[in-house]
Amino acid sequence: MVNVPNAITMLRFVLLPFIAQQLLAGAYGVACGLFIITAISDWADGVIARRWNQRTRFGAIADPLADKLTMLTVTLILTCQHHLPWWLTAAVISRDVVIVTGALAFHFLIGHVEMDPSRISKWNTALAFVLLVAVQAIEAGWIPGGIWREGLIVLMLTTTLLSGGQYVYEWAHKARQARGNA
Repeated sequence: MVNVPNAITMLRFVLLPFIAQQLLAGAYGVACGLFIITAISDWADGVIARRWNQRTRFGAIADPLADKLTMLTVTLILTCQHHLPWWLTAAVISRDVVIVTGALAFHFLIGHVEMDPSRISKWNTALAFVLLVAVQAIEAGWIPGGIWREGLIVLMLTTTLLSGGQYVYEWAHKARQARGNA
């Protein structure tokens, strides 16, 4: 369990309260910098784990949990501060609830769940990161806001709905196949 990728993942858990604290204090530049560090460290721990075969069960659970908690915390705080629309946050949370509920139902009713993010889900995560960095950077005064921000919000909503729908469709198909083979 103790290896470099898992240590990097734990760093992301440690940074999360500091990011939240900085956002709540209105220190958007510091929060944005810490948020970018978590994203880079997420990429780095994945590369290291794959390249040097350091994948662990702990990492398989903790890595996506750290990502979700960080993204959700930043999204919720920015929404409460009126920097993101509530309906976007509701869509993001609903998608995650549907995915977790579906995974649990599949696990208990069908069998083993293999979590493999789809291409659209990866795009959704990338867009979420870009949007959250952009909003923090705008609030920090680093970049000007504009219509492009609303375009990112619409793209984020679109990929959120598409990826959620894709998960529901694919898992329902797998469940029908498993029931048919039983």
